[in-house]
Amino acid sequence: MRVALVSMYTPHHEETGATIRTRRTAELLSERGNDVVVLCAKWWGGESIEFEQNDVTYHRVTDSPAAGRFASRVPFVLREVDPDVIQVASFPPSHVTAAKTAARFLRVPVVADWWSRDERGGSRAYRRAAKSPHAVLTPSEMVRTDVRELGASVNSTHVVPEPIDMDIVRDAPIEKRADVVYARELDEHANVESFLLALAELRDKEWDAVVVGDGPERSNAEQTARDLRIDDRVEFAGELSAKEAVPILKGAHVFAQTATVEPFATNLLWALACGCVSIVEYQARSAAHELVEGRRRGSLVTSPQELADEIVAARGFDHQTVDEAFADYDYDHVVDQFESVYEAEIADYGFF
Repeated sequence: MRVALVSMYTPHHEETGATIRTRRTAELLSERGNDVVVLCAKWWGGESIEFEQNDVTYHRVTDSPAAGRFASRVPFVLREVDPDVIQVASFPPSHVTAAKTAARFLRVPVVADWWSRDERGGSRAYRRAAKSPHAVLTPSEMVRTDVRELGASVNSTHVVPEPIDMDIVRDAPIEKRADVVYARELDEHANVESFLLALAELRDKEWDAVVVGDGPERSNAEQTARDLRIDDRVEFAGELSAKEAVPILKGAHVFAQTATVEPFATNLLWALACGCVSIVEYQARSAAHELVEGRRRGSLVTSPQELADEIVAARGFDHQTVDEAFADYDYDHVVDQFESVYEAEIADYGFF
């Protein structure tokens, strides 16, 4: 299958959940033997219009990110590429409708991959983008609800979650480095303060904690730990790869999720697969609760005090290092879902 992924931005331009998901999807599809090309703004040097990385071809649409020019150019480039299916990132939203224009001539389906609603896109453009594709993929039910409220139909929307590598979980060693772990990019939505406040409530208990992640709010979080006088028990480990973080998760007993914005809580998923008792502070713009609802080794809280109480209660659970219940989120299973949607849309695309 020849798949064109349309995304003006790649992680080389800006690392966001959406761009990382596009890159991962492209590489997983390529590993399956699909012919994958990413149509994007140029990020490599030289005069070549294409660049190959990790068996994925990146094809220049514009020399730099420029939403209007990219939207006007992408239908012509799609004709050159001649794919069997088009997947387009939802931001900028004008690119979804541009891809649909090309699809009418190419007679192929368009699938939008909708990570979240970027504030840089206009509401009217997002409504058009939600209605125009043949299918819309979202990482969670929360985002699926958002897309349906913008006008997408029930039947056209599908949840395809973020994947993890269960082989890493199964094979990694156990590193007894912390009892409690928090892991996420430390940006304005991290809300690591709730985690630290909960730990401060437990000063009289025995525990060690690790915060995995880096970002603009790290220095503020470190200062909060000092202000709460728990900095001697909280290690800020910085950004770690999955292979570096998984041993810490396997050695820990509890994982805390407190972020205020999370289209899909990937770090929480890794922790659950590593057997952590996982506690989620409910937030209106976070889908993290979807991963723990109905699970014995997961709970929801609404305040740092409740989080502290659940950390204590977690001692009632045995320590685990692998939970095979999350094998359905393995790379192979998730790429199956992408391919199934593509194949179904190609098969149904018979109205021309």
